[in-house]
Amino acid sequence: MDAAIWRLFDMVTAFLILSFMLPFLAMLAVAIFISDPGPVFYRHRRLGQGGRYFQCMKFRTMRVDGDAILAEHLSTSAAAKREWDATHKLRNDPRVTPLGAIMRKLSLDEFPQLLNVLSGDMSIVGPRPIVEQEVQKYGSYFEHYCRVRPGLTGIWQTSGRSDTSYHQRVTMDVAYVRRKSVTLDMWLMAKTLPAVLLAKGSY
Repeated sequence: MDAAIWRLFDMVTAFLILSFMLPFLAMLAVAIFISDPGPVFYRHRRLGQGGRYFQCMKFRTMRVDGDAILAEHLSTSAAAKREWDATHKLRNDPRVTPLGAIMRKLSLDEFPQLLNVLSGDMSIVGPRPIVEQEVQKYGSYFEHYCRVRPGLTGIWQTSGRSDTSYHQRVTMDVAYVRRKSVTLDMWLMAKTLPAVLLAKGSY
């Protein structure tokens, strides 16, 4: 019964947000295409509840030839290679477009994940979806990650994001899974807007 209630909450919330934001998201999609012609959306394989794979959706924030740019950058910068190996992120990512940098700073690129929520692959609140290479960083705690759907927002997303270590991220995810409740989810949702506006750890 609890699972059905959580699912209904996710669907209603995602539908209301999409309905309210649709005109703005349509204009943003046009701006993405004009600034760097190519696909508006970006799909990436992530791990979800139960360890199942799904296609996580985002607005595209990187240049179309981003894979080649990343490979060249990592091959010529030892510091960038170390940062990438540690976090799978780059603070100064050469692939990101000027508009994409703004979108990332304000987390606008993640709005299409509301479609992942409607399809049942994600929840409004939960751990951020991870890629297969990140499983080893969770170690024995990966089974905690698999207990719930990954979310648009959560403890890590509202607690410094990329300014925290990966160990801290895992600790936050485990704490969330163990303490999951309506009260906690509502508190994290309330923290989301201030966290997005402050853009701490967002890049």
